[in-house]
Amino acid sequence: MYKDFSEMLEKVKARKRGTAIIAAAQTESVLDAAILAKQEGLAESILVGDRPAILELLEKMAPEYKDAFEIVDTGKDLVMAAKKAVELVHEKRGDLILKGKTDTAVLLKAVLDKEKGLRISEVISDVLAYEHPDGLRLMSDGGINLAPELSEKVAIVRNSVQVAHSLGNPIPKVAILSAIEAVNPKLQSTVDAAIMAKMNERGQIAGCIVEGPLAFDNAVDMAAAKIKNISSPVGGQADILIVPNIEAGNIFGKLLTYYCKYRVAHVVMGTKVPILIPSRADDGETKMLCMAMGLACMPDN
Repeated sequence: MYKDFSEMLEKVKARKRGTAIIAAAQTESVLDAAILAKQEGLAESILVGDRPAILELLEKMAPEYKDAFEIVDTGKDLVMAAKKAVELVHEKRGDLILKGKTDTAVLLKAVLDKEKGLRISEVISDVLAYEHPDGLRLMSDGGINLAPELSEKVAIVRNSVQVAHSLGNPIPKVAILSAIEAVNPKLQSTVDAAIMAKMNERGQIAGCIVEGPLAFDNAVDMAAAKIKNISSPVGGQADILIVPNIEAGNIFGKLLTYYCKYRVAHVVMGTKVPILIPSRADDGETKMLCMAMGLACMPDN
C-alpha cells in the first residue's frame, strides 16, 4: 500500500489527468477541491448545479478561476443535479462523480436508478482510506450498508480488496472485526467472520488474506495479538478493517478525523465509475484526495 496520500497523488498524476463531475457544485469546499485538483494537475472538473451561485462563489474564492471550468446549469434543483451528473457519465464526459451540496441519499438514488443508474454490482460499499503513520490503511463500510448480512459482507471485502490492489497492495491483510476474537453463536458478527475466513482459505474470497473474528486491538497491535495468543499473518498488522455495521464504521471514520487528526479519503465501489460521498463538513483538501483515490481505482485503459 502507498505510504501516504502524497505518494498516491503522485502515482495518479503520473498516469493521466481525469475529469470529475461535481453534483450540485454550489458550495465552497467542492469548488476548493476542484481548484486544488486543477492546480495539482490531477483533474479537470465539470460543475453541475446552480450556475449563478457557482460563479458568485468562484468570484469570491478565486476570481482567476471564474472561467476555468465547464458549468452545466441545473438551477437550484439538487435532484436534477444528481441525475445530470449520472447522465454525463453515460455520455463518457467524466471519470467519477463527487457529491457537492446534494445529500448522499439523493445522489445515490440517481446512481442506483434501475434504468438510468450506474450500478454494476449487487452490493455497493464505501471504502475509507486513512493516513496511518505506518502507511495507508482501509476501513469499510461506514457509509452505505446499514447492517450487512454475510453475502453483503463478502462483497464489502471484495470491494475493499479491489481498492487495496489499486493502491499498491497486491495481497492485503483483511481483519473482520467484532467485539471479541472468539466465535460466539450469540454474536452473529463472529460467526460471519469465521465463515469469511474459511471462504478465503478455500479460495472463495481471493487476492487477500482474511482473518476473523478479531477485536480491534488484536487486529492492529502486535503486542495485543501476542497477549491473546493470536498467531496469524493478519493479527496485529491488518491492512483492511471490515466493521460489522454502519454505526461502527461511521464512528470509527469520524474518530480518525476529529480525534486522531488523520487525513482521510473514501470512494464508493460497485458502480460504473467511482462515486465520492465525503461529508459536507470535509474540507477541500479531503475532497481533492477523494478525487485522487477515485482516479486511482480506475483502470489504466
